[in-house]
Amino acid sequence: MDEIELLIDLHRQGFRQGPGSDKATQQALELSQVGREKPLHVADIGCGTGASTLALARLLPNARITAVDLFPEFLDVLKARADEQGLAQRVTTLVCSMDKLPFRDGEFDLIWSEGAIYNIGFANGIGDWRRLLKANGLLVVSEITWLSESRPEEVQSYWDSQYPEIDTASAKMQVLEHAAYSPIAFFALPQSCWLENYYRPLQSRFDAFLERHSESEEAARLVELEQKEIAFYEKYSPYYSYGMYVCRNVG
Repeated sequence: MDEIELLIDLHRQGFRQGPGSDKATQQALELSQVGREKPLHVADIGCGTGASTLALARLLPNARITAVDLFPEFLDVLKARADEQGLAQRVTTLVCSMDKLPFRDGEFDLIWSEGAIYNIGFANGIGDWRRLLKANGLLVVSEITWLSESRPEEVQSYWDSQYPEIDTASAKMQVLEHAAYSPIAFFALPQSCWLENYYRPLQSRFDAFLERHSESEEAARLVELEQKEIAFYEKYSPYYSYGMYVCRNVG
C-alpha cells in the first residue's frame, strides 16, 4: 500500500477523521439561526465517514445533504451508517476534490465543512465556495486557530511549517469579511473534541493497524507521526484548536 492507502485504512474505521463532536455541530447550527424545519439543500464538504453529515441530517429533518469527499472508502462507510440510521434517502454522496466542485452557482442554502478546508487553504476555500451559496446563504467551517496572541517558539515553528494560514480568530474574521461574508459567531473546540473524540479512538486502532501491515515500514512511520502529533497537542493545547466559524454570504 502507498501512503494514501495506509491513511485511508487507518482512518476509515474511525467515527471521525479530525477533532469535533455532535455537540459542537449542534452548537454551530444553533448559532447560525437557520430555519431547521425548512427543506434546505446542504453541502458537507470533506465529510470523511460522515460524523457531521449524519448529525446535520438528524438536526435538519427536512434537509437534503450532499456529502463530498475525495475518498470513496470513506463515503462507503457514510452510506452504510446513513442506511442504519434511516437517513439514506436524504443523504447523497459525491466523490470529488473540494477544489473541483461541480455544483451550479447558488445551489446551496448551507455549506458545512469540519476539519477539511485546510486542504485547499482557508482563504481559497471560502472564496471558491461562496458562489455555491444562495444570497444570504450560510457557511460554517472549522479551521485551525491560535488561541493566544503569544506562544512558544516550538509551537509557532511547527504550525508555520505545517499550515502557514493558521491565525487568530479576529484575523480569520477579517478574511471572511474581505471575501464578502458577514461573521455571525465563533467558538473554539474544547480539548474533549481532540482527545476523547479523535485522538484516543485513533490510538486504540494503532495495534490492529500495525498487525495488518506488519511488513510495512511506511505503516510504522505513519503511526509514529500520529503519536508525535498527539503528544504535541497534549503539550501545547492551550495555544491552538479548531475554531468553528459561522457566517453569512452577503456578496
